[in-house]
Amino acid sequence: MTDLPTVTPSPGLPPVGLEYVLDCAVVVRLPLTVRFRGVTEREAVLIHGPAGWGEFAPFPEYDDAEALAWYRACLEAAWSGFPEPVRASVPVNATVPAVEAARVPKVLEGYGHGIEAVKVKVAEAGQTLEDDDARVAAVRAELPGAKIRVDANQGWTVPEAVEGLLRLARHDLEYAEQPAAGIDGLYAVREQLHSRGVPVPIAADESVRKAEDPIAVARAGAADLVVVKVAPLGGVRRALSVVEQAGLPAVVSSALDTSVGLRAGVALAAALPNLPYACGLGTGALLAEDVTAFPLRPVNGELRVDAFDPDSVHPDPVLLEGPRRDWWVDRVRRVHELMEHGSAR
Repeated sequence: MTDLPTVTPSPGLPPVGLEYVLDCAVVVRLPLTVRFRGVTEREAVLIHGPAGWGEFAPFPEYDDAEALAWYRACLEAAWSGFPEPVRASVPVNATVPAVEAARVPKVLEGYGHGIEAVKVKVAEAGQTLEDDDARVAAVRAELPGAKIRVDANQGWTVPEAVEGLLRLARHDLEYAEQPAAGIDGLYAVREQLHSRGVPVPIAADESVRKAEDPIAVARAGAADLVVVKVAPLGGVRRALSVVEQAGLPAVVSSALDTSVGLRAGVALAAALPNLPYACGLGTGALLAEDVTAFPLRPVNGELRVDAFDPDSVHPDPVLLEGPRRDWWVDRVRRVHELMEHGSAR
């Protein structure tokens, strides 16, 4: 490997050079057990540095500017490591994609015993509110005592969100995640639900992680809690700062990460001063293959902070070669250069 040149990616990170990064990088493709976010496979770049493994896996439709935060999070994991934890384990929820109601029991099986909270995807393109209602009802029937939260990924308009949540509220929802787009959309949904006596708490996700000002959602009174993801926010330390400034309860969630990326999410959840909700970090159960000998999977509804063994990372079985690998290497190069230019200003 080459020596490290002198580019500082962000405050708190040591100099990291592009050629060094590329020497350390491997590209993987992981099959999923079920379609999620419209895909059946997940691709990622794993980078090994002095502090361990980091993951760079922005979704393909994200441009380089948006992918830069994901890259900084990757370098934080590989070069700086994580803050000290304040808890030994993190409670996690199961995640049910937008599958047919009949498939819900099989999806939940993958999370094992002890799951006490379930996130259910709703507002999927091409599906109806009846589909959503049936899926949530199937979860409630399978786990009568579970806390159920729904995630629309801003797929509803404000009127659709109000209609949908008025109907789904009969299932005793813990909260609704990003039911409509933007801060104004969240505020409108929250106010209309409250005016109708249906106080379903509203969680902001995309309005936090895709915003130039992630604190704006709290200032606007548009949400009751925030969903934070390490990679889109630029790392564990950056995410901790966002939560502190927002002053709202936080749920840590994944971005369909490999176990390497999930480890960063666990580190964030373990470092938060307060953790009132189960976290969306059990999504390793949606991967048919992973990059470690001992994948991060919940046990009795929890992930232990010390469960990840960095020496167990062996991506060989899912290594990606050919044009797609070249595509990812080119992406790393572009985003790294974007980071360099930002550091030079």
